[in-house]
Amino acid sequence: MELSDEIRIQAPRERVYEALNDPEVLRQCIPGCESLEKKSDTELDATVVLKVGPVKARFTGAVRLENLNPPIGYTLVGEGSGGVAGFAKGSGDVELIDEGGETLMKYDVKADIGGKLAQLGSRLIAGTAKRLAGQFFEKFAEVVGTPPEEGSSTA
Repeated sequence: MELSDEIRIQAPRERVYEALNDPEVLRQCIPGCESLEKKSDTELDATVVLKVGPVKARFTGAVRLENLNPPIGYTLVGEGSGGVAGFAKGSGDVELIDEGGETLMKYDVKADIGGKLAQLGSRLIAGTAKRLAGQFFEKFAEVVGTPPEEGSSTA
């Protein structure tokens, strides 16, 4: 399965890059995330509860950051297990493009699944993946791109 999209975030590229490396920001934005723990500068452990069609499972997994190119982007590589529900593994390239105080974030994700999840059908899986990605990026844009409070000074 492959997903590609882009979203405009009303924040400078450096701030967006920092947020993509902040476990607390990511925990808030990942749908169903119960925990996200930073193991090193490039490794995270996560627990996420997801419902895909009739299958609901708690996934535990690990994510590595590779090809680091601050503040332009990186590659996320991860895999998780949901017990009898199955497994998921994949990678995603994230590119940040500076556009005059805003940031255009592009992503390309490739994922494989197995177990009960794989039996649900590619249309359901692709639709769920697209919905979850959309939820993540909308929440991320909301958290990171929050405009300054009224009356605050930028000087």
